[in-house]
Amino acid sequence: MKRFLLIGALRTSLLALSTLGVSACGFTPLYARPGVESGLSGIETIAAEGRGGYLLREQLDDALAHRQGTPAAYKLAFAVNEQRFARGVRLDNVANRYELRMTVNWRLLDAKTGSEVHKGYTEVSVTYDSADQPYAAIAAQQDGQERAATEAARKIQLDLATWLAGKKPA
Repeated sequence: MKRFLLIGALRTSLLALSTLGVSACGFTPLYARPGVESGLSGIETIAAEGRGGYLLREQLDDALAHRQGTPAAYKLAFAVNEQRFARGVRLDNVANRYELRMTVNWRLLDAKTGSEVHKGYTEVSVTYDSADQPYAAIAAQQDGQERAATEAARKIQLDLATWLAGKKPA
C-alpha cells in the first residue's frame, strides 16, 4: 500500500514539474492571448442554405460564444457542400456504410465595411452505417451530418483563433 502511495506522489510531482517546465519555456495557450476570446465572441455567423448549413451555424454559434443582441465586429459567411459516397457494400450489392464529406468555404467579413479580412476552406469526412430500416437509415445519415458539422465548426474556430492570436492588438 505504501508503494502505491509513493508512486502516486511521484507521478503528481512529475506532473507539476512538467507543467512548470512548459510555462518556463514561454508557452502561452492560444486562448490566453489578448483579444482571442473577445474576438471570437465578436463574430456573428450567417447561415448557409440547407440542413448542413443550419447545423454548422448552430455549432459555430456555440463554439464562438457570440451573444445575440450585441454588436458584431465580424460576420462569418460560409457555403456548405455535402457529398455522400457508398463505402461498404454487402453481398447483395447494397451499400451499408457511407462516407459523408462536408466542405465549407468561409469568409470573415468586417461588419462595418463588409470587406473580407480572412477566408478559409475546411473539409471534414465522417462515416456511418446504414440500416435496412428506412427510419434508422435516415437517423444514421442525420447523425453523420451533425458529427460533420461539429468537426467543421471546431476546425473553423481553431483557424479563426489562430488568426486572431496573430493579429496585432488594437
